[in-house]
Parts: sequence; structure tokens; C-alpha cells
Amino acid sequence: MSDYLSEKEQWELIRAWVRDNGPWVIAGVAVAVGLIGAWRWWQAHLDARGIQADTLYTQMITALEHGDRSEAFVRLGELERNYASSPYADQGKMVAARVFVEENELDKAAHELATVMDSKDHALGLVARMRLARIQISQGKPDQALGTLSATEPGAFAARYHAVRGDAYYAKGDKGAALKEYRSAQGTLDRGASALLDLKIADLVADAPPPAAPAAASRTAPTAAAAPGPATPPAATPAK
Repeated sequence: MSDYLSEKEQWELIRAWVRDNGPWVIAGVAVAVGLIGAWRWWQAHLDARGIQADTLYTQMITALEHGDRSEAFVRLGELERNYASSPYADQGKMVAARVFVEENELDKAAHELATVMDSKDHALGLVARMRLARIQISQGKPDQALGTLSATEPGAFAARYHAVRGDAYYAKGDKGAALKEYRSAQGTLDRGASALLDLKIADLVADAPPPAAPAAASRTAPTAAAAPGPATPPAATPAK
């Protein structure tokens, strides 16, 4: 009988707990379901925006392949306006910079690259910074190029940064610093870049003045002591 009453009491306690807390439990479940639904909606929204940005970027590349620069920049403008935070927008700017370089519109290329230097894609930002420095060297601004390169840690791009710094120092006429930077990059680049770097190093080494010969120790020739001559025989006394 006591066991039966104990079970009954437990059941009553459970019913009381459900009666008092049931609305909160139901509300909690509803909130959880709502959050899951909102998260799924947001992910779908992001996926859709990513697809749209990808489509615009592809259309931009296709237009350039067909020689339609105007259409390409229209698509880039849409990317920048509607999907500025998308990685496709930064990729589009990098492509635009390349087009401007090919057309020798260096100021426009520099502008595009400057907007990508702080990209969320850190590696892409480093590449943009390096290309901007090359443009600044071409514009006769080697000091600006050195400042551009020194504003961040290059990480995996350290060797390439050394090579571009070498070009900047060479443009300044500081061949010693250029040679030091080139040697810092030597042996860590791909085959084509390494071959070009080796040529630059060889040219600088060939142009370097030969090391000064050590000054010869002054030698003072010892003063030769006058060798004593043969003794002069005394004059013979005439015989008487």
C-alpha cells in the first residue's frame, strides 16, 4: 500500500510540475524551432546571394573574354553595389585592375587594388598590396611602394615581397639594398620568377665595384751603413 501511495504521489508531483512549467517548456521549444528555422532561412539567403554574385562575376569574365569591356564594368558595378561584402566583388576588382594595367591606366588600376588591400580574404589582400607596389614603382614612386609593402606582415608571400622591395630599391638607385632584398628572396620562388631573380642578382654583382685592395704596409728601407773601406796604408817613410 505504501509503495502504491508513493507512486501516486510521484505522479501527482509530475502533473503539478507540468501544470506549472508546461507553458514555459512549450515556449522554449517554440523559440528553439523558430531559431532553427531562422538559421536555415539565413543560410538559404546567403546561398542565394552567393549564387547571384557568382553569376555576375562569371558574366563579367565572359564579357571580357568577348572584348566587351563596357559590359564587364557594368557587371562589376552591380557586384560592388549589391554584393560588396562578397568575395566575388574583390575578385572582380582584381580583374579590373589587370585590365587597367593592360590599357596603361595605372591610376585606375591602383585605385582598384587599394580597395582590396584590406579584403576579408587576407591572402587576396596581400596579393593586391604587392601588385599595387609594382604599379607605384612603374609610376616612379618607389618610396610609396616600400611603404605599401611595409604596412603588413606578408606571411607566406614574404619571398615575393622581398623581390618587389628589391625592385623598389633598384628604382631608387640603392643597388646594395636591392641586392640584399633579391638575395633574401632567392631560392624560394617558382622556376620562372627564380630565373628572373637570378639574372637581376647577376647583373648587380657584375656592376658592383671590385673590393678595394688592402693598403700595402709601408715598408721603410733600412739605411745601408757605409761599409768601411780598406785601410789606407801609411805613407812610406823615404829611406835616408
